[in-house]
Formats: sequence, C-alpha cells, structure tokens
Amino acid sequence: IEEIGWEHLLKLAEDLSDKKERVHVLEILLDKSYPNCPPSVSADVPYLFDLEWSRNSRLNDVVKQFRQHLEKLQQFWSAVEDIDQSLWVSDSAQLHRATSFRHINIGNDCSIMLHIRANEPRSLPESKDKLFAENLANLLDFQLPGPPGVEKNDQQLDCGICYSQFLPVDDELGPKSGGTTDYVCENTTCSKAFHSVCLGDWLRSITTTRQSFDVLFGNCPYCSQPVAVKIGTRK
Repeated sequence: IEEIGWEHLLKLAEDLSDKKERVHVLEILLDKSYPNCPPSVSADVPYLFDLEWSRNSRLNDVVKQFRQHLEKLQQFWSAVEDIDQSLWVSDSAQLHRATSFRHINIGNDCSIMLHIRANEPRSLPESKDKLFAENLANLLDFQLPGPPGVEKNDQQLDCGICYSQFLPVDDELGPKSGGTTDYVCENTTCSKAFHSVCLGDWLRSITTTRQSFDVLFGNCPYCSQPVAVKIGTRK
C-alpha cells in the first residue's frame, strides 16, 4: 500500500483520474495465494488488461498497468462522449464507461445500434480528423437529430448552483477566480454544467457525500446520478 500511495486508496479500491479528469475505481482482490498468484482486478472499462505478474510483482505494478490501460482507452471514451453529446441516445442514464454500444434514434421512429470497437474506435472510416458523430451523418447521408430537450445556447453554460456562467473575481478562489463552468454531469439526459467550486461546496453540505482525499463523491442535484469532483485548495 505504501508503494501505491495512501492518497489513492479507497476501501480496497483504487481511485484514479485519467488525463481527461475522468475518475476511475480499480478494485483489487487479494486471496490467500497472494503474492504467489496474481490478485483479481475489476474496473468499469470495456475490457480488462492482461495482468503481467511474477512472484516479485507488487500491487504498485497492478496500478501502473491499469494506468497504461486507461491511456489506451482515451480515444474510445472521447468517441462515445462525442456520440452522447451530439446524438439522441436511448437509455443514456443506464450507460456506463464499460458500455461499448449505443442505441441511436435517427428520427421517423427508426433507430440504429452502434457497436464501437474499444481498442480501435476510429479505425473506420478514413476521415479520422472528423468527429465520430459527423462521420456517421456523412455515412448515412442525412443530418442526425441531437439529444432531446438540449438547447444550444449560453444558458447551458450557466452553473446549476449559482446560476452564473462565471465565478466572481476573488483572491480566495485562487486559480478558479473569474473562471467559467468546468464540470458537466455525465448523465447525457441531464448534462447540467457547474463550477467545480460550487458543486464541491454543495456536496459538502449533503450528509451522504463521502470524501476520499481530494475527491468528493455524491449525486447530481438535478438528476441524482453519481458525480465525483476534485476539490482544490483555495488561497
């Protein structure tokens, strides 16, 4: 545990953030055969990595391999997030980071099922410089409907707690001073924007919120779906 770092440990689960600030939990289960045999691992990812293990391996090696695996999945998550934000996805509240398919409404009571290759999400078509949703529209040769009830205006940028797009200019806010909304609920039927400062303050006021070092875990004040927000130190 000392090698992994206590700042990452959360009830025998590994709390990690990738380069896009997505929070991940790696569960590591140890049995009596450890360390002669590898531990069991599970995570909310489309497929698990092949754990390389020897009698000299440590838990820190598991965490390093998981971080490398998260790096390989960045394009996949960027692709599905583009789909969720741009297209009309059915049952979006039931989707998880491990989900590699999307049920897309295309209008006129028609829908299509997309299966995204997690290891090669942009292998086809050749127009890799375009977003997934744009490529799909070009393939079908018609404009696909966006998410229902989403208005593309500045109101989407207003914080759902302080109802302002920008934080006040205040030295106590440190680098967040005067900043715009920087957190969006991952539930695509909600997609409410927040200042992480405001959301953090709101989560602190809720008794069911739990904290693991610099991350607060709770529920969105609008849709009650799980949220996880990093809290920074203020001046």
